[in-house]
Amino acid sequence: MGPVIELIAGSYEQIAFGYRVSTGEEEWTATADFTHHAHTASVCAVATSERYIATGSRDETIQIYDMKKRVEHGALLHHDGTISCLEFYGSSHLLSGGQDGLLCVWSTRNWECLKSIRAHKGQVTSLSVHPSGKLALTVGTDKTLRTWNLIDGRSAFIKNIKQNAVIVKWSPEGDKYVVVIGDKVDVYDLETATLTSTIINPKRISSIKFLTNSILAIAGDDETVRLCDINTQKVLCEFEAHETRVKSVDSFTVDDFCVLVTASNDGFIKMWKLNLESLEPPVLLGKVNTTARLTCLAVWKPTTLQESPPEVKTEPTTSHDFKDVLELEKKRKRVRISTVEVVQEEDASPKKKKDGGKKKLKT
Repeated sequence: MGPVIELIAGSYEQIAFGYRVSTGEEEWTATADFTHHAHTASVCAVATSERYIATGSRDETIQIYDMKKRVEHGALLHHDGTISCLEFYGSSHLLSGGQDGLLCVWSTRNWECLKSIRAHKGQVTSLSVHPSGKLALTVGTDKTLRTWNLIDGRSAFIKNIKQNAVIVKWSPEGDKYVVVIGDKVDVYDLETATLTSTIINPKRISSIKFLTNSILAIAGDDETVRLCDINTQKVLCEFEAHETRVKSVDSFTVDDFCVLVTASNDGFIKMWKLNLESLEPPVLLGKVNTTARLTCLAVWKPTTLQESPPEVKTEPTTSHDFKDVLELEKKRKRVRISTVEVVQEEDASPKKKKDGGKKKLKT
């Protein structure tokens, strides 16, 4: 049996789609596996771990889906405002950032909020966890880049970047990190904390993905995906991935090659076979039309071998099927996560709140 691979995409239509990938010698197929319609507004962020899928939305909630049991696991209601970014660290923790300026650290064992940090004065636009799990980077609309010590939940370093960054990401080895501002990628060295290079993209950048420690896939407000070397700033390869702008990119490895996954607001998710040695133009392995306006993308590829789920006969839910989905939601059994009271921690002296600064995890 081949590896278990699912493509998870969020949409403006409030739905998260799951597609099971079947690998073939010539062509790969992506078959509708599930639709997760737990949000009441557009899905802004999606993240995957060994067992769970987390989605964040403009409805101020984080919804958790259990891929092992194939059920909704519950909702995390700690943020006030849009959930702008999510990232799992291994299988033990989930980090979330939102419009309220909070950076939250959740335990996936009981979904307790272990840390709630006032990270930025404005919105947290992006976050990234260091491979060691001890540090996290955040950028926000207060035009700062902040490094966080996740052991004690305190700010370790603050850098004024003078512009609003939209993406921050560690390299796979954790010796570098990149910050995206508009159409440029700034590359920083961790040891010296200095700017080492800058890559300029022809259009505003919407998504990036490290394919190796030095090769970065860049997608933006056009149909082209570019693979760039962050050390030399050279474009190693570029290709037209979609007919309209690419919203999100992700990747995974199978055997001896890399598979780059792209999602566009044209509704298509595509899989591209890429040889990182020769860096020849990638070959299209397969594609699927979700018929939705896609916003975000993640690959679920558990390391442990799992049994294939029963074959799904239904087509994915689209915006035309809202009435049917809403009727199904009324009948669907919801799983409640136990209520846990947590104390909000802030790195600056907060103004007193009527509720004493405490929030609860609810469903």
